Amino acid sequence: MKLKEEQVSAEYVFRGKIINVRCDKAKIFDGRIVDREVVEHPGGVGIALEDDEGRFFMVTQYRYAQEQIMLEYPAGKKEKGEDPLTTAKREIVEETGYEGRDFVYLGNMVPTPAYDTEVIELYYARTGKYIGQHLDDDESIRLSRLTLDEITEKIVKGEINDAKTMGMTFLIKEFKERNQ
Repeated sequence: MKLKEEQVSAEYVFRGKIINVRCDKAKIFDGRIVDREVVEHPGGVGIALEDDEGRFFMVTQYRYAQEQIMLEYPAGKKEKGEDPLTTAKREIVEETGYEGRDFVYLGNMVPTPAYDTEVIELYYARTGKYIGQHLDDDESIRLSRLTLDEITEKIVKGEINDAKTMGMTFLIKEFKERNQ
């Protein structure tokens, strides 16, 4: 069975500051033409920044679309054409005030593959020099630092439900267990 679908047409119904939304017509496996709705997103990064005491910087912030306060690793949106490592280095300073060092690429995740083009590139880094936080003017966050075990416990208890934080915690544990 042929799995790949072929775009026949695309019509943009919304163009925004962060996302675009389009309604496509696609040819599926049996030749029929079906509707597909797609959210175009430039992608982003998530950064697990570990300090010298083995604690990770966490961001608590209100997530408007979810209508809840969420605890997660620092993250941010890529600028158009920006290399993900450049985004990670910029975002970690903006949100924590610390430069990162010894960045390790952990891979990427696709948070909502059914309708969204977003890909989140995942990084692990150690804290570098403190140079000061530079939050966006519409951003309000609270910083904390937790051990990997504390983060894992919060995930298990349902206190952390952010997908990138859940995935990154698993990857970091495996990374550390394998001494990479």
